[in-house]
Amino acid sequence: MTLIQQVIEERNITEILHFTTNVGLLGVLATKAILSRKRLPMESYLEHVYTPNCSVRRDTQWLDYVNLSISSINNNLFDISSGAWHRNRDVWWCVLSFDPIILNHDGVVFTSTNNMYSNAVRSCGLVGLQKMFSPVVSTCTRSSVIQIQRPHDLLPKYPTCPQAEILYPGSLSIEYLKRVYVLKQDFEYAICGQCAALSLPPIEVSVNNSIFRGTRG
Repeated sequence: MTLIQQVIEERNITEILHFTTNVGLLGVLATKAILSRKRLPMESYLEHVYTPNCSVRRDTQWLDYVNLSISSINNNLFDISSGAWHRNRDVWWCVLSFDPIILNHDGVVFTSTNNMYSNAVRSCGLVGLQKMFSPVVSTCTRSSVIQIQRPHDLLPKYPTCPQAEILYPGSLSIEYLKRVYVLKQDFEYAICGQCAALSLPPIEVSVNNSIFRGTRG
């Protein structure tokens, strides 16, 4: 067992999450991977389904990484993505849940807060993973830098900062996809149809509203 795997088990980390639209999910299923934003335009099949969650990215040196979260999604970013950037588009949202074993893979970077913040601490390996759970983490608001104190009752599986990120290099294979969360059963049927159309084996789909609220408790 690796030291990272030991932390995963000790903290009872059971899933690594990534939210996207139904259109984005179609692209993921078609290519059998989540592709980094840098690689997305390289896939001609995705030209008609290219819908990045963020309309503008300031962390341009990290565009060849897939952004993920541990145990709960970045609810602040999800609200902006769904409520502003994609508010008027005919899409619905889903959350992809991956096996935490991917944290052991080469090149994975752990960030203490949102990667676009200038005070984000980025590290690889065991040290990087542990920093996500530090007693105090520096992050930002629109106007200032703030210090987040880790609540004494926060479950061990949650990073100290709700915006902490996993940066996965290049592309993440759906080989490690455990399930997809949706808001309505109708969306479950739609995903089953996508899998059938692409000759993919069935994917576990779960209707779970709380996962979209980034609940940490």
